[in-house]
Amino acid sequence: MHATKKQLSNFDLAQFTGDLERFQNSLNQQVIYTPGVKYLAEHGQAYWLIDAIASWFETINMLDATVQDSRLQDLQFWELRVAKDKTAQLLMRADSGVEPAIVQEIEYTDFPLNHVRIWAGWDGTYWTLYLPSEH
Repeated sequence: MHATKKQLSNFDLAQFTGDLERFQNSLNQQVIYTPGVKYLAEHGQAYWLIDAIASWFETINMLDATVQDSRLQDLQFWELRVAKDKTAQLLMRADSGVEPAIVQEIEYTDFPLNHVRIWAGWDGTYWTLYLPSEH
């Protein structure tokens, strides 16, 4: 008998409310993430999303963005938006209501939710990726 894979839901993600445990990203050692983000990656088959976010840190585009808006040096709001045709956009902004500082077009994804938010906070050593409910 095979175990059925649990479908990812926003309700499940909202159950994560903060934890001291962290996991290190293999692509960028300065990026760590919480159990909520790990759950999202496992159940949404989306470790690629953690890698996509991690790949932007230390790039020229990111450095330019932090010069344009210094708030991005400490806190960033990332969002994945999935369209009906399974294309997606990964957006990063300094605050709600402001234009995204980073926009990455994704040609195809089978990510199960139509959007998800991941916040990134800098503690002086690491960028920590976490779900809004874990703040």
